[in-house]
Amino acid sequence: MPQLAEHVRDVPVNQIREITEAAWAIPGAVVLSIGEPGFPLARHVIGAGMACLDRDETNYTPNAGIPALREAFAARFRETQHVALGSERVYVVDGAQQGLHFVMSMLLSPGDEILIPNPGYPTFAMTSRLLHAVPVEYPLYPENDFQPHITDIEALITPRTKVLMLNSPSNPLGAVIQEDTMRQLVDLAVRHDLWIISDECYEAFTFDVPHVSPARFDSDVPGQARVFTSLTLSKTYGLTGLRIGALVCPPRMEKLMNNVMESIVSCVASPSQYAALAALTGPQDYVDTAREHYRSNRDAASAILAAKGIPFLGAQGAFYLWADVSHVSGGDVRAWTRAFLASSGVAFAPGTAFGSIGEGWIRIALCGKQQDLLDGVGRLPAKA
Repeated sequence: MPQLAEHVRDVPVNQIREITEAAWAIPGAVVLSIGEPGFPLARHVIGAGMACLDRDETNYTPNAGIPALREAFAARFRETQHVALGSERVYVVDGAQQGLHFVMSMLLSPGDEILIPNPGYPTFAMTSRLLHAVPVEYPLYPENDFQPHITDIEALITPRTKVLMLNSPSNPLGAVIQEDTMRQLVDLAVRHDLWIISDECYEAFTFDVPHVSPARFDSDVPGQARVFTSLTLSKTYGLTGLRIGALVCPPRMEKLMNNVMESIVSCVASPSQYAALAALTGPQDYVDTAREHYRSNRDAASAILAAKGIPFLGAQGAFYLWADVSHVSGGDVRAWTRAFLASSGVAFAPGTAFGSIGEGWIRIALCGKQQDLLDGVGRLPAKA
């Protein structure tokens, strides 16, 4: 029979899904391996999606999304990041992952290199490989609190480098890139004429530090702007299954964006768009409640880790803790998480799901019930 394309055959296993699906098969398992918000959706959001169906408003929308939703995304970004952004630069996408595929397909030709964080979210590498591009990992080291260093990144740039991928707040680390560092990263991209893709899925959840988008430092000179910003409502409002987000593009790319959007997904389902509009423009109780829940869970789990002597990164954003279990993982944290699930009934995401620097570390999701979190973290072996 005909063979699949080589780049598809070589897509690696997603270790997050691997451990999570194994946990789902175990009755009563404590699943701390996946970032799924645990709160019920706000009723006004559900109602807006249902009302769209009741109106039978189920035809195509414009490629870029309904105008009111594009403006709502733009208004939120203007408010939080203090940048001049018109709705014409906002494209509604079928979740952040589709948005990342969308922008990478625009920027990367076969053989081009994209700089991605290590540790970093696994689909950064997976998506670029599917587009025949080459992911090149830049290191985020524990001794630097997993903050990017300009010299480390600059040393990896070659004539084939086209894109710098940024993610703040970070999945899996919970790290937030500092403002001065973010400015320097944009300056680096300007010096080497690189595009920037900024994954800001967790922008609503930072703790005592600001979220700073690289879009703040992007040029407003025509032809010089270089930052694409990926946004989503999956985490902010718990809309993971509605698949709704936005991609903010530099100026003067509207016609090209429409053409590419048409070829990938045409447009996003209208009920999801109206639900998203209600989320962005209605009461924000869900976001406020979720933020405080994640902060409380972070503090409670951190206290247990500290009492056990287990090193961890103090999360400044997102809803994950990054903990060092190298004292028990034996140099193979992926195998250790499977064995720990079998023996204790608790699932953590292995750090190697996010890159080689993740060896010996685990990602702990903070988004579920606090008692489950404390039970699961409490079963970790203490460090002698």
